[in-house]
Amino acid sequence: MCRSEVSVSDKLRPDSHGKVRDIYDCGDELLMVASDRISAFDVILPDEIPYKGEVLTRISAFWFERFKDLIPNHMLSVLPNKIPASFVPYAEYLSGRAMLVKKAKTIPIECIVRGYLTGSGKKTYDQDGTVCGIKLPEGLHEASKLPEALFTPSTKAELGKHDENISFERCAEIVGADVAERLREASLELYKAAAEYAATRGILIADTKFEFGFIDGELTLIDECLTPDSSRFWPSEGYTAGSVQPSYDKQYVRDWLKAHWDMQGEPPHLPQEVIEGTSKRYQTAFEIITGTKFESMKESHVTA
Repeated sequence: MCRSEVSVSDKLRPDSHGKVRDIYDCGDELLMVASDRISAFDVILPDEIPYKGEVLTRISAFWFERFKDLIPNHMLSVLPNKIPASFVPYAEYLSGRAMLVKKAKTIPIECIVRGYLTGSGKKTYDQDGTVCGIKLPEGLHEASKLPEALFTPSTKAELGKHDENISFERCAEIVGADVAERLREASLELYKAAAEYAATRGILIADTKFEFGFIDGELTLIDECLTPDSSRFWPSEGYTAGSVQPSYDKQYVRDWLKAHWDMQGEPPHLPQEVIEGTSKRYQTAFEIITGTKFESMKESHVTA
């Protein structure tokens, strides 16, 4: 699927970018723009997922607002009214997908929390009974709830390279023992609060990823938060350990790729039903978690 709209990055060069987000330096702040790009297995796929960027930004904003008394975050506003002049021509595209944020000194660690056994954790558990070096009880199966949530950090790799799971001890070597302990404590506290809330909405959070930085010396939640890109969301209805769970995230894309791609060379184009199905899953995650119907702010902007 070709890009059907003019994005900021078509005309203005981002100061930095990741697999999904383009970052623009606005002086004292950053404009963080979530595109509709999708990545899997650390590769950016050739097709975009409609409304994906907007879902990521708006669901992150929901969690940032919900957790603001638990830990500071970098969000200032979503598509701010006071938009930098150079971005005004792109206001339609930016609606809903752009977040103005405070600048932070990024901590180079991906803070992964696992509440259920699945994905790469299940793979290593089957090999030696551990997840990221942490020994677990025998007898666990696919989608088993773990005895307690696990903090399993990874390196934050540069674009085009693979993140690497590391031990807590290695994390402490990279960022210092005090910072590593604060990352673990904050990550587990956020996961617990999110999982408890999500359960009231009929969602199980199997695992998720947080990122942190320092703003004025204070540990701060940054980047995205509990999105379908950074988390596995399972419906609690019908949940049974021992089988792969249906989900409201990009696992649908991962499963299709594993069945149709050998992970060599350029990734294939996604069929239209996978593109549309993924978009629907992201919108459904937004609606269930926030309790509001997803209506594109871009389309509201056009109507207005």
